[in-house]
Order: sequence, then C-alpha cells, then structure tokens
Amino acid sequence: MLLHLAPFVVVRSGVMLVGSLLLFARFTCIGSQHVATVTNPLPAAFSDLLPHFLVEPDDVYIVKNKPVTLTCRSTPATQIYFKCNGEWVHQDDHLIERTVDPATGLPVMQVKIDISRQQVEKIFGLEDYWCQCVAWSSTGTQKSQKSYVRIAYLRKNFEEEPLGKEVALDQEVLLRCQPPEGVPTAEVEWLKNEELIEPTNDPNYFITVDHNLIIKQARLADTGNYTCVAKNIVARRKSSSATVTVFVDGGWSEWSKWSACGADCTMWRSRECSQPMPGTGGKDCQGIDLQSQNCTSELCPQTVSGPEDVALYVGIVAVALCLTLLLIVVVLVYRRKKEGLDADVADSSILTTGFQPVGIKPTKPENSHLLTIQPDLTTTTSSYQGSLRSRHEAASKFSVTNGPLLDPLPNSSHTLHNGKLPSDPADFMNRLSTQTYFKTLPRDTASTSYGTFNFLGGRLTIPNTGISLLIPPEAIPRGKIYEIYLTVQRKEDVRLPLAGCQTLLSPIVSCGPPGVVLTRPVILSMNHCSDANPENWAMRLKKQSYEGTWEDVLQVGEELPSDPYYCQLEAETCRVFTEHLGRFALVGESLSMAAAKRLKLVLFAPVYCTTLEYSIRVYCMDDTQDALKEVMQMEKQLGGRLIDEPQVLLFKDSYHNLRLSIHDMPRVHWRSKLMAGYQEIPFYHIWSGCQRSLHCTFTLERLSLNTCELTCQLCVWQVEGEGQSFSIDLNIAKDSRSLDSDFLVLDNSAPALAGPSAFQIPYLIRQKICSSLDAPCPHGADWRLLAQRLKLERHLSFFASKASPTSVILDLWEAQHFHSGTLNQLAAVMAEIGKQEAMIFLVTDGEC
Repeated sequence: MLLHLAPFVVVRSGVMLVGSLLLFARFTCIGSQHVATVTNPLPAAFSDLLPHFLVEPDDVYIVKNKPVTLTCRSTPATQIYFKCNGEWVHQDDHLIERTVDPATGLPVMQVKIDISRQQVEKIFGLEDYWCQCVAWSSTGTQKSQKSYVRIAYLRKNFEEEPLGKEVALDQEVLLRCQPPEGVPTAEVEWLKNEELIEPTNDPNYFITVDHNLIIKQARLADTGNYTCVAKNIVARRKSSSATVTVFVDGGWSEWSKWSACGADCTMWRSRECSQPMPGTGGKDCQGIDLQSQNCTSELCPQTVSGPEDVALYVGIVAVALCLTLLLIVVVLVYRRKKEGLDADVADSSILTTGFQPVGIKPTKPENSHLLTIQPDLTTTTSSYQGSLRSRHEAASKFSVTNGPLLDPLPNSSHTLHNGKLPSDPADFMNRLSTQTYFKTLPRDTASTSYGTFNFLGGRLTIPNTGISLLIPPEAIPRGKIYEIYLTVQRKEDVRLPLAGCQTLLSPIVSCGPPGVVLTRPVILSMNHCSDANPENWAMRLKKQSYEGTWEDVLQVGEELPSDPYYCQLEAETCRVFTEHLGRFALVGESLSMAAAKRLKLVLFAPVYCTTLEYSIRVYCMDDTQDALKEVMQMEKQLGGRLIDEPQVLLFKDSYHNLRLSIHDMPRVHWRSKLMAGYQEIPFYHIWSGCQRSLHCTFTLERLSLNTCELTCQLCVWQVEGEGQSFSIDLNIAKDSRSLDSDFLVLDNSAPALAGPSAFQIPYLIRQKICSSLDAPCPHGADWRLLAQRLKLERHLSFFASKASPTSVILDLWEAQHFHSGTLNQLAAVMAEIGKQEAMIFLVTDGEC
C-alpha cells in the first residue's frame, strides 16, 4: 500500500514519495549504494491540482463464468489503485497505461482490473461486491464512484404466469405475468401465437408497468395462445401459454310473418339465432324459435274428424306412453347401478369376516346399515364360494378423487402474518383449518410440523415417521421469509386412484404452501415399502394438481436432469428433489409376479384382562414408520400392548390372499372362539395400500380365571407364498411390556430446525468444500470423486446440471445422515479424495 508518511521516504514501483511530494524517479545501483534521480516532475503550473476522473467504473454484471473488466482514467495522476470491498487490490492485478494529454501536458493514467465470478461469490451475506479507484497527484487523492459487481442470473420459474380465459365479445381481458427473479431485472414482452405483440401497432393491446397485458375490447381475432416472455442479459424464459377464447352469444332475428291458418286451426311464425350466430363456445339464443296460436273462427276451415284423424291421435298417445315407460326404466337402472356400487363395497365383508379395517366411515347414509355391520368373529369361513372380479375392475371402484389441492396463499403472500409467529402448533393448525383451501390438512398436530425459514434454510421432521423436508441454504430467495408446513395425510382423507397392478408404496405427504418460489431444490424424504428391486417395478412419483387430479411427474430410474423432479431411491427411503411444493405419493406397478411389498406384522393384546375372553389383534400394514406410529397411537388409546417383536413379510403380486391362523394352544386351559381354522384378508385390500390399519382379531377363551399363562404359535402367510410365525409366551396378568419399546425408531429432534442448527456441516465449511470441488479437476479430484465415494455415481448427470454440483451432493448427504452421520465420516471421504479441505473439520465451533 502507498503511504503518505513524512518525514519517511518510501520507494515503491519506481516512485519516490518524500513527505507529500510525489515524483517520478530513476534508480541506479552502484556497488552497495542506491542513487535516486528525479525525472519528469509535474509541471509547476499544475502542481497544486487534485486529480479528477475522466472515466469512472460503472456497475457491471457477470454473465455465467466470464470475468468483467473495470476501468479508471484520471488526470493529473501519478498513481491509481483499485480498492474492492474495503481492501486494496494487489498491484500485480492492475493493467496500467500512462499517456500525456497533448492539450494540457498533464499526465493521464488509466488502470484496468478483472473481477471473476469466484471473487464475487466469496462475499456472502447481505453486502454487495463493490470496487472504486483512488487516484494520487502531488496535491492529494480523489476517490471515484463505487462500481457494484453482481452475478447475473434469471430464475426458471415465473412468480405468476398468465391463465387462460373465456371472455365475451368486447369484454376487457387482463392477463397477469410476474417474471422470474433475476439480476438485472428481467424485461417482459408478450407473444400471441408466438408472434410479438406491439401495442404501438395495435392500440387494443396495452402492457402495464407491472408487466400485465390488457386487451381493451376483446375481438374474435384476439382468440389465441398468449405467452409472457422474460429476458435479461443471461437468458430468455417463456411462461406457459394461456389460451384466450373470445365467444359470441347468439341474438335472435326478427319474427317472420304469421303463416296461413292451417287445417288444425293454428298458424305459425319463426325466428333464427343468426344476428349474430353464436361462435367459439358462445351461448345459443334464449327463448323459443317457433311460436303458434289459434286462428280466428272465420279463418279456420271446418273439417270433420275421420278415421285417419282417430288413428293419428291413437298413435300419438302410444308414442307418449312408450317414452314414459322408457324414462322410468332408465331411472331405475341408474338408481340400481348406484346402489350396486355401494353393495359391492359392503359385500367385501364376506371375504374378510374376521378382518376389520379400523376407522372406515360409510360414504352413503342410505347404505350405512350395510357398512356398519360387524362381522361375527366366531364363525369365520375357510373359503369364499363365488366369482371374484379382476383386480383391474376392483381398482376402478376405488378411483375416487378428492377436491382441489391446497391453493396458494391469497395475494401470493407466504411471509409472516404481521411479523408474528403462531403461539403454538395448535394455533397454527387452527388458523389453517379456518381457510377453505386448507380444508384437507389434518387438524392434529401430531402428524404435522411447521416452521418459519429464510435463505439460511432448515429442516422439518414429523417425529417417528421417517418423513422430513430439508430446505438447503439459498433455496429460499434472500429477503423472503416463508412459513412452511409438512404433513402426512391419512389414507381415508385422500383417495389416490389406482389401476391394474398399481399399489401405493409410500405415505401420502403434503408440503407447502404450494406456489412458493424456490431457487434450488428441497429434499422430501419418506419411507417406501417395496422390495427395492428395480427389475420388478415401474415406480412413479405422483403429484396432486390444483384441480385435485393426480399426475405422474416422474418415473424412477428414468429421470432427466432437466426434469423439475428427481428421485434417489434407497432400500427403505425415497428422497425427492423438487422446487415445487405440493402433495406427493410413490406408486409402483408390478412388472412381474416376483414384485413384492414389505408388510410389517405386529401383535397386540389388552394390558389388563379381567374376563374369560382374551383377544389378540394382528396388524398387517405397509412397512413404513408412519404406519407403525399410527397403529402404536391407536393401540395406546385402546389400552393395548405389544406382545411380540414386529416381523417383516414379503407380500408378492400373486393374486393370493393373506391367511392367519393360531396353533399349539393348550386346549386344557384355552380354546378358540373361531369356527374356522384360519382367517383371510383379500389380496387387493393389502396390495392397493390405500386402506389403513388392516388387522384380524383372534378371540380366545380361558376356561378359568386362574389361568394366566398363554403359549401358542400364530402364523401369517400368503397362499402359495412366504410366511412368518410368532411364538407367544406371556402371562396375561403380570406382563407389562412397554408399548413404545425398541421397535420404533425414536426421533428426539425438534420438528422444526431453522438456520445452521438444522445442518451438520457449518455454513462456512460448506462454502469452502463447494469452492474446492465444483471446479473440474483434470485428475478427477473434484465433485465427481466425492459422489463416487458417497456411492452416488448414478446421479452424476443430475449433479452436473446444477450450478454447484457439490452443494447438491452435500444436501443429499445431510438428508441421509442427519441422525447417524458425523463430520468425521465426511472428513474421511475428503481425505480420500486428497483435498486439504479435510483439515477444516478440525476447526473449533468458535471459529465457524
């Protein structure tokens, strides 16, 4: 750094500074002595001038990875240096050019520096990267204006896209558009049928200052597809097209003249819907188009009814009777079909007898007596005689969709309400439940987590369910605060239509609110119950649209890097990368009869028994943590206890039912009240995965109240398939085994963690790893090797499509190892790669 320190003499870069006088000097080395001679001093007439800038640095944008150049030119100047974010730029980074103004003879000095993207990215937080230059003369110094260097970008997702409309002729049309976030701010233009709209050429179009398009008076020619286009120096984005249809309602023409009086003593007149004709979906004219009235007695010719007239009247009456009978038949058939659908649902109890789905409520009040009949558990049949429908037909009867998905918050507001947080989870849920578009959210807080987050990110977890939402740093735009929720839906609240061999493999999970703008993917983690053999399955991620329909948004294993969704399928967990929140479910379609779902079998019995009867309940549920948690909570309310360790059964797509039986019971002290040798759960009830809490109850009877010991075998198996057995050995009077034993993966972490506490990797360390590994390395010691060491090679193309591949890899590592991973594990991987950044894990918390 150059210093004005009198009386010291500072010599640097060919300049001798004595006191406050700056002179050019030439240095000559003679022996061990330095001799300085002054050359080209400033002209005396200008020795008291301060430097002024001929060129000052302007604000610039870095596009992609191209560096930018800042320029300063000043006169009279003897030295110019740049200072960026309060620190001097090294002199070797300056490109200096000296000239003399021929008109004044003053020295002119020009300096240039290059700024790279990496330099700007190192400055994180709310401060912008800026530079200014400082010029010296013999009189003093001057500073230029600040030049702000920003990284240019344009997000992919529009904050608001135009929506299609049907409008009447001459009506005003408003199409809204809010471009994606970008630096510099994006300019907006509109296309109609891919052609640019020029309001100067057509004054019927008007583009507002907030980028909306107004069609002042809709014309038939204005029917078409309208697209909003946002562009800046980085990219050009197009919104989805909005179809505008201009319709014309028909008008009636004038009535025609009355016709001559006919033989039936009536005359007629008509009019047509032709002024104008209805067009492009417009309504037909209202009213009648044919009118009749009786003729006056003078004009009506008197005729005598003959046999022909009688035959005509008889024919008309016959036709009317036939039409009436036909209408009655159609009504009866329609009502019988509706009743038949309910009967099909109710008749399924014939197949289940001892099997009772818990919590199923009748959907038709008139047939409630059928749906609430409790099967007699004492007379279970061993087989069902009758015709069974194919699974495809059975599936169609359950293809019922719910109402619309959660709509975005009104006015696109996703920030805090009045800057205050809800006092407790119940308050938050009550506030949501009062809004109609959140009516499908569960009201109980045990299945919902929520939190408030900013650009630092965080994590939502529904404890003991295996369901979590990781919000990485920078996923939420800076300056925005979102209140985000995560909830698991109960299966009876949301009906997911399935067909053919499809089955629900995961819980139905909602995260939102939908419509919030994210700048990078979040990671939704949830359990699945497939055997994880990709050769046996075609797995699809389904998402519910705003209209309530379910759509396939991803086929697992066939993802493209450009897709808005991506999936990492693990042995028991599905992790979804998405920038669009909403309601999701993983559905599988078996490709062969070898495809199998994992079922969890759990046994419960009463904690206390004071009667001769003793019941054992066997639950057969999908092997997911949320299903087990739900059953645990239900049994806690029923006063039940676990009587054996849960077991896993592979249930194959073989059309065969699941059978349950009890054996080796000491008949001297106990007897079964079941009339048949086994109970049976129909195949489709299990395979669909849409029914919750499937279970069978075995009712036993002890012959004396003094009998407390129970020993027996309970077997569960699929016909022509695998099976599991439970060895029951307990004292029904003394056994007080805890309900919440080691069978639940207990999660003691907070449901919502915001900011650095939600991540194992400190923010600064994360930034250093990304800057070290993002740049390609010729020896392969970059993010690709990190993905290989973490066994994520299958997703290399997905990682490569992101601006920071390392950051996405670390996001996935955080989602996978939140409970079990340690920084030492990741440090070991970094050491294997051969990066010195492995040592940063030894930094103390205070230094982070």
